[in-house]
Amino acid sequence: MVAIILFLGDFIRPKRLQKQKYETYKSGVIPVEEGWRQSNVRYYIFALLFVMFGVETVFILPWAVGLESFGFFGVIEMGIFIFILLLGLFYAWRKGVLKWL
Repeated sequence: MVAIILFLGDFIRPKRLQKQKYETYKSGVIPVEEGWRQSNVRYYIFALLFVMFGVETVFILPWAVGLESFGFFGVIEMGIFIFILLLGLFYAWRKGVLKWL
């Protein structure tokens, strides 16, 4: 059954070759034919910020669930944690990492 379906798909599909279909596509930048071109570091830092704030939610969710058992000490610790994350966000904002263009 699988072989028949694969054969029918190969038989029915259009066979027009399109040059654009086989070009490399990477982050919206048209590939350069001459050779390798360096990417802007800003994209990698933006990705690291995305991961950093994703990890932040992993730490904040258990803290929010067990907030009653942590007491005032837990609030102080989470305040310090969020303050450090906000410092990183402010630093990235001042460096212009969050601007795409």
